[in-house]
Amino acid sequence: MSVVKIDKKITGYAIQKNGAAETEVRQEESAKPAIEHMHENVSRPEMLVGATYKVKTPLSDHALYITINDIILNPNTDHEVRRPFEIFINSKNMDHFQWVVALTRVISAVFRKGGDVTFLAEELKAVFDPKGGYFKSGGRFMPSLVAEIGEAIESHLKTIGLIQEEELTDAQKQILAEKRSEYEQSQGKKPTDSEDFPEGAQLCMKCYTKAMILMDGCMTCLSCGNSKCG
Repeated sequence: MSVVKIDKKITGYAIQKNGAAETEVRQEESAKPAIEHMHENVSRPEMLVGATYKVKTPLSDHALYITINDIILNPNTDHEVRRPFEIFINSKNMDHFQWVVALTRVISAVFRKGGDVTFLAEELKAVFDPKGGYFKSGGRFMPSLVAEIGEAIESHLKTIGLIQEEELTDAQKQILAEKRSEYEQSQGKKPTDSEDFPEGAQLCMKCYTKAMILMDGCMTCLSCGNSKCG
């Protein structure tokens, strides 16, 4: 019996029907590269792409700069994907230095672990400061500095396509614009195109914006469309 040297990857085999003891071996002519997924053993390349987000809060005179760097897996293929790899937070304010460093290391470790990391944004956004939160420009309420970091992460994940942003339809936007105009007229005010929501609007617990107004006996948010009437 002649000896056949197998020098390529075996992809399958079949027993010959004539009863012979020999085995037919199919060899892969052109091995396709395996699709690389994010996991903790993926080595850090020399260069990463990313973005830096400036966060200014009334809690400090100094802004926070949140940098999230991404790794690109399977570049130049149909399976190319951009995944977050590490996060850094810098500020001149050293009051929160210890826990900020600890938080960034934990988040970076979760990023490199792979899988669905979008839950991080929701978990951080749900953290409330026992001393109370603060309002950003435009009437947006932020329950804590940790939640602000979660907002930045969510914004980044939307940018790279890991989170699909829910947007109001044109019809919904038109209805909210009409409700706002009717509300302002009922309050004796001239309708305006300002981004600020009407004075007296209450806090919406869905989008944390002071944009909840009472119209036709129903509380409706002029920012996200959330309504107590369904």
